[in-house]
Amino acid sequence: MSREIRSRTLTAEAFAPFGDVLDCSGAPDRIINAGLCGRWHDRATLDFGPEGRAGISLFRAEPRSLPYRFDLLERHPEGSQAFLPLHADPFLVIVAPDVDGAPGSPLAFRTAPHQGVNLHRGTWHGVLTPLFGCGLFAVVDRIGASANLEESCLDRPWVVTS
Repeated sequence: MSREIRSRTLTAEAFAPFGDVLDCSGAPDRIINAGLCGRWHDRATLDFGPEGRAGISLFRAEPRSLPYRFDLLERHPEGSQAFLPLHADPFLVIVAPDVDGAPGSPLAFRTAPHQGVNLHRGTWHGVLTPLFGCGLFAVVDRIGASANLEESCLDRPWVVTS
């Protein structure tokens, strides 16, 4: 039998324990390029560990729909992972606190158009879950020789209902 959760609006405050919200809300921190460009400066804490480096990859994920059932969470113990949508469609971000090395009860967030996220190193999260459209993302994460993926198959699935 599955358990249910409802998605909530993605806000910087609610998401802070898991990572950073990447968007252009509020006034830019700096005006550059002869006054023709606003810069929202240094919006994420990128962490690639002592033997990693930053890499930029492109991901294309199949869109999913609600209700969305999941029974797998993963985390990256060696580095942070940022997801920057290359489209305006919202996507679902599922995260969970760490409880003694395993994922606790998950939370689901629905992004607004043009929002991305940066997941802190070691944050349990669901797979990339676009809700509409092409599901194309730029992903900034750790490139390195050591293993950077832990998966947890959940004993009972969860369903995001809305």
